[in-house]
Amino acid sequence: MNTDRRDLYGVIGNPVAHSKSPAIHAAFSLQTGHALRYERVYAPLDDFIGTVRVFEDEGGLGLNVTLPFKLEAYAYAQTRTERARRAGAVNTLRFDAGKRYGDNTDGIGLVRDLARLGSAGAKSWEGARILILGAGGAARGILGPLLDLHPEIVVLANRTEAAARTLAGLFGAGASPVLPVSTSDLQGRTFELVINATSAGLDGLPPEVPGTLLREARLVYDLGYTGASDSDMTPFLCLAREHGAAATADGLGMLVEQAAESFFIWRGVRPDTVPVLAALRASI
Repeated sequence: MNTDRRDLYGVIGNPVAHSKSPAIHAAFSLQTGHALRYERVYAPLDDFIGTVRVFEDEGGLGLNVTLPFKLEAYAYAQTRTERARRAGAVNTLRFDAGKRYGDNTDGIGLVRDLARLGSAGAKSWEGARILILGAGGAARGILGPLLDLHPEIVVLANRTEAAARTLAGLFGAGASPVLPVSTSDLQGRTFELVINATSAGLDGLPPEVPGTLLREARLVYDLGYTGASDSDMTPFLCLAREHGAAATADGLGMLVEQAAESFFIWRGVRPDTVPVLAALRASI
């Protein structure tokens, strides 16, 4: 019988053994004095809901949701925040007296990391031209918060333009236009911020983009990460550096920032992310 009375949280996914979230939340717990335990929860691909219900029955109060279950988590949540509705996906679940509350912290995690990286903060991207490579779930999670920065334009580039067009259509006609294109149509374009939101790189091969596009960006950002430093080299960041990119960053900072927002949703306290990110990079 489990006699551990600390509040129970976790991260659910498939796979999930690689997740760094337990280390991050352990650091948040120590820093804030909120005693909790945070576990990895493996869910079979065909039994996400059953696994979540077992977690709830065991007293679980909240879950981070990683691939491939963010859409299922969205459907499972009874109440969804505006952030979750815009993303069409949930990466944070909170359980309150049998009620299921869903949020999405991916986009705010990215925006806060961009503010950390930029001397002028998030406002440094106001009026900027932003390129997002990819039109899948990762791009969908970050698009709304990036539009809130009031860029000049956000270009969505995907191998199949139809997927980019579908995603762009979900965000309607706002103050900042969203332009869907094929990656083959990027030649001759320039951007201040380039974000890789594709799964390319997991196989060691980065997405193919014109070298001039990377060289002229103020920042090239990869949502993936390896960990040792802000400029550590995922395949995409290697490509950017080879082409002379002025600055590069991986997504480890975004991971810590989105985790801090989840912690705030669960506990009402927002941890200081700077020392946690530094310790995480050192441990990697």
